Amino acid sequence: MALLEMKNIRKRYADGRRDVLKDVSLKVDKGEILSIIGRSGSGKSTLLRCATNLIPISSGSISYDSVYMAETIDGKVKYAEKDKLRKISSNFGLVFQNFNLFPHMSVLQNVMDAPIRVQKRPKDEVREEAMKLLEKMGLESRAGYYPHKLSGGQAQRVAIARALALNPQILFFDEPTSALDPELTGEVLKVIKSLADLHIAMVIVTHEMAFAHDISDKVIFIEDGLIAQEGTPEEIFSSDNERTQAFLGRYKSIM
Repeated sequence: MALLEMKNIRKRYADGRRDVLKDVSLKVDKGEILSIIGRSGSGKSTLLRCATNLIPISSGSISYDSVYMAETIDGKVKYAEKDKLRKISSNFGLVFQNFNLFPHMSVLQNVMDAPIRVQKRPKDEVREEAMKLLEKMGLESRAGYYPHKLSGGQAQRVAIARALALNPQILFFDEPTSALDPELTGEVLKVIKSLADLHIAMVIVTHEMAFAHDISDKVIFIEDGLIAQEGTPEEIFSSDNERTQAFLGRYKSIM
């Protein structure tokens, strides 16, 4: 049984002139790592935002553990009721490219906020788990710092700890290194690789091809709102598909 299943997803711009996503379907199993690659504007981040209910789909269906978050009935998209949506949302965490930390909260408070406010968990229990997560991120000494005192790499590691604090079954990363310089990029990618030990499923929109090759169980190449190719890293990066080759051509030297 798939942890996440998206079927026949379409997403149309508000002006109705163009579909950003055109009949996209995918599955993610428990513990599986999926990387999504493609050119800017191909629909990668839109797909991720649809999966996490940040934007509505125009048609298709999305389910977590066979429970529908959204489905199309008689030509209209119907989303689950609020209580069910809240329960479904507890399955996933999201790490943005620009961190999105609360500036008025310390590092520790950022990590503790959602488990206490959303999951209504005991504060002492959450604090203990949050400190363990910060230790895993190498940030225990920064627990009392505020976001403006952190480097970009540190801020992104806090964002990862914050997502993990909800104990999700699946983590979504929307180009987590795009706002970082090369040195900090390596720092964050190393942390994401270390999460594989936790056996949490991950969906990673990335432009870091070597990283996608090394970490993924499966890779999807999206072009113009369609899945142009899907397969193992070996299948994708050694593909003779013309469109895939054209996109990956400049990355071949690092494989």
